[in-house]
Amino acid sequence: MPPAPALLSHASSMPGLSSHESREATPDVPRRTRPQREPAVCPTDDEAEVPRLKGKQNKRSLEYVWRSGIAGGMAGSVAKTIVAPLDRVKILFQAHNPQFVKYTGSWFGVGGAIKEIYHQDGAMGLYRGHSATLLRIFPYAAIKFIAYEQIRNVIIPHREHETPFRRLISGSLAGVTSVFFTYPLEVIRVRMAFETRKDARTTFRAICSQIYHETPRQKPLATNYASGTAAVAATAVNTVTPRSGLVNFYRGFSSTLLGMVPYAGMSFLTHDTVGDILRHPTLAEWTTLPQPENAMPGKAAPLRSWAELFSGGVAGLISQTASYPLEVIRRRMQVGGAVGDGHRLRIGETARLIMKERGFRGFFVGLTIGYVKVVPMAAAAFYTYERFKTWFGI
Repeated sequence: MPPAPALLSHASSMPGLSSHESREATPDVPRRTRPQREPAVCPTDDEAEVPRLKGKQNKRSLEYVWRSGIAGGMAGSVAKTIVAPLDRVKILFQAHNPQFVKYTGSWFGVGGAIKEIYHQDGAMGLYRGHSATLLRIFPYAAIKFIAYEQIRNVIIPHREHETPFRRLISGSLAGVTSVFFTYPLEVIRVRMAFETRKDARTTFRAICSQIYHETPRQKPLATNYASGTAAVAATAVNTVTPRSGLVNFYRGFSSTLLGMVPYAGMSFLTHDTVGDILRHPTLAEWTTLPQPENAMPGKAAPLRSWAELFSGGVAGLISQTASYPLEVIRRRMQVGGAVGDGHRLRIGETARLIMKERGFRGFFVGLTIGYVKVVPMAAAAFYTYERFKTWFGI
């Protein structure tokens, strides 16, 4: 005798029976198919385990900003720590430090300079000025990557607007924005790294005080012999008058802004372009990782470690070549108060001085160190940034 319908209904709703057992007990009841669940607009309980930022508009949210800022700051700190010894040697070469002029121009000179610093000051000598570097690089890198994400979101609102020129402009503006806020710390770092005397005052506070109170000499006024009085010549408009104070912390700032345009712009442009090439369908099988569950909709698949390091290294190589002459000029301007008569040189004067001393090759002094340094630095920076973005779900 077949069971009553009421009993069937009761049996199918009993908590002790599995869905499989319930279906076996009710062979004549048609099975109701559940519709496919639409992607949730708001986070659900099963998504709450992994924080997720959804939608392009969230790039302007406070949560996205602080996450990208932390990722950028950590990326810069890791990268600078890796290459700190080479960075100090490069500064000594660029700034034409008298004690290390003999080492410039060869790969063996790099090793000789590192060896002399090590014997003179120990291992910590290779990291002189690194505390100021970390103090500067975290906010610098954080601001740069935040600015890049925000500016890119405005300049490239949709995929069809993405062009190499827009990428270049986004990166350049991001670099200029970051340097506005952190340049004084860069000057302090360079001055600390430039000091080679054992009796030099190299504490952070002492260097700040020294830079603040430096006073450049005044150029002599032209004499008007016809009237018998001292008069300012026509060129006196450009005369640098003696002064000290916060303006000293912005030595070389104009050349930095000029150098940041090709450096940051080419860096982000090259990284994104190489990343697109490595994500091409013909290469994606070997270069990309599966999309993580907490990835934002529309975000490109993450690159494998070697591919991400490769794209970052190429980006650093190209950007360094494009901006290096201006970087040399900037270094010479930054240490102007530590060598010579203290006269604050302008960009044109500094360029002519370098050309007079060493010719065209003088603008590329230390570039070999730059290449050795920039590949691991840029690779580590972009790798760390992208991995932190993946972990943060942005």
